[in-house]
Amino acid sequence: MTARQLKAFCLEQTASVEEFPFGPEWSVFKVAGKMFAITDLEARPLRIGLKCDPDEAVRLRAEHPEIVPGRHLNKRHWNTVTVDGLPARMVRELVEDSYDLVVAGLPKAERLRLDRP
Repeated sequence: MTARQLKAFCLEQTASVEEFPFGPEWSVFKVAGKMFAITDLEARPLRIGLKCDPDEAVRLRAEHPEIVPGRHLNKRHWNTVTVDGLPARMVRELVEDSYDLVVAGLPKAERLRLDRP
C-alpha cells in the first residue's frame, strides 16, 4: 500500500478529516474531533499509528513483527504499524478497526449524526 492509497483509505471513512496539529509532516485522521490514525506520509518505511483493542493489540504484536506498541502514544491502546510488509487488506482492516473503536466511544447523539447520509 502506498502513502497515497493509505491517505485515501483513511479519508474514505465516514466523516473523516485530515488535520496537522503536530506539524506539517504529521497527518492526523479524525472523526468527530477524535484521532483514529496518525502518520508521516513521507517517511520510509511508511508507518501508521492506529487505535486497537488492548487484547487484540497484544495478539497482533506477537504475530506480526511489523506491529509494535504505539510510538509516542498510549501503548496499551495504540499500535504502530509498518505498512510495508503487511498485506494491503490487513492494513485496511486495521484502519477500519481503529476508526470503529473511536466511533464506538463517541456519545450516542454523535454516532447517530455519523449514520446520516
